[in-house]
Amino acid sequence: MSYKIIARYIKKLDFDISKPDKFFSLTRDISNYKFKIDIKSNSFKDNIIEVQTTLVLESKDKNLDKINALATYSTMVELDKNLTDKKKLEEIILIEIPNKIYPELRKVFIFIFENSGFKEIKIDQEVDFKKLYLSRRN
Repeated sequence: MSYKIIARYIKKLDFDISKPDKFFSLTRDISNYKFKIDIKSNSFKDNIIEVQTTLVLESKDKNLDKINALATYSTMVELDKNLTDKKKLEEIILIEIPNKIYPELRKVFIFIFENSGFKEIKIDQEVDFKKLYLSRRN
């Protein structure tokens, strides 16, 4: 294998509904929001990188009174010293790691919403990270 996950943890949680009207607005207009995924990587030290996968709730309508809902999951990855193929490294960061950690990230996000009164929150069970990667490359 060209990499090994050595640690993973919740790096950041931001969930803020500052006023009751925002809560009721979100309850009524949940269809006006979408979930967005962002993936970033940083070099940590020799052959170890951090892959940050962020799930955020975004308003489709810029005029809606927004809430803050974001979770970032950090995965520390030790790369094989012989890994020199940039495309393979990109695939590890943008496809393989997110595929492995997404179920946990999704579970955290759903837990926060359900325990904040949003029982009907729907977040895709699976995300096709390979498809997203290929569409980004084209």
